[in-house]
Amino acid sequence: MSRITTPFDHATTAAEVVAGIDLSGRRVIVTGAASGIGVETARALAQTGAQVTLAVRDVAAGKRVAQDIVTTIGSDGVDVAHLDLADLASVDAFTAAWDGPLHVLVNNAGVMATPEGATAQGWELQFGTNHMGHFALALGLHDALAADGAARIVSVSSSAHGNSPVVFDDLFFERRPYDPSLSYGQSKTANVLFAVEATRRWAGEGITANALMPGGIWTNLQRHWSAEKRAEQEALAARAGNGISMKTPQQGAATSVLLATSPVVEGIGGRYFADCNEAEVVPEIHGISGVRDYALDPVAARRLWEVSLELLDAARTDAT
Repeated sequence: MSRITTPFDHATTAAEVVAGIDLSGRRVIVTGAASGIGVETARALAQTGAQVTLAVRDVAAGKRVAQDIVTTIGSDGVDVAHLDLADLASVDAFTAAWDGPLHVLVNNAGVMATPEGATAQGWELQFGTNHMGHFALALGLHDALAADGAARIVSVSSSAHGNSPVVFDDLFFERRPYDPSLSYGQSKTANVLFAVEATRRWAGEGITANALMPGGIWTNLQRHWSAEKRAEQEALAARAGNGISMKTPQQGAATSVLLATSPVVEGIGGRYFADCNEAEVVPEIHGISGVRDYALDPVAARRLWEVSLELLDAARTDAT
């Protein structure tokens, strides 16, 4: 299986990726599209002529972004819907309200390095939001994706997946001290494993899923970092030869948009991309390049899917 390469790279913007792409009449959802790379992902997808739904926790902020996109690209094909990935009831309400086919689901929203906390269902906050929320969303939208016939799911992961595999024996840090970095890492590994198993299960219905590392971008995602941590990371990013080169939000959205639109990945899924190209499997991540083999492990992917289904079933049973 050859590694996929494209003419695009680290410096490519989302607008450059979608140049010449026409998705008129198709429908797209971008979670977390009220800030950061989600805004630029939605803007670029709207440029293709697609009808784009901004699925956001802060509807007022989402409406401001929608108006900005409409103004800048001259299209009115953008709407806003409430979605709180940390609350299964909100996810279920969103999917129940969706009507008709769905061409692209961009699972972009996420939280990082949060203090110890839990979702409405009692799941550890980072795993519960970044993985379980998006897992429930994709399952709830499965029929809409299948109805499209050639749908794609884009799972925004991170090089931080290298911090931790999914620790099945202690997903929620109930038997070990909570570590924000390890928690975020396993949630990002879960994002990749989801793409692997979703493709295995759903490719026969015309649904494929791929994961990606958007790159290093300064956004609201780092809001839980201490001032010292932020200064340390800024100094590291400024140091030459460390494998880290920061991007603009427009560049950070490019790989997501590539996976959502490019004919190069038509019918292809279960892979991990960075800088608009498929990443190499590496024994250890230096800087932000490469993907660990455990994130692409089909056995772990199947196990995670089954465990996630059990968690959803238990949560819904408890709610009745």
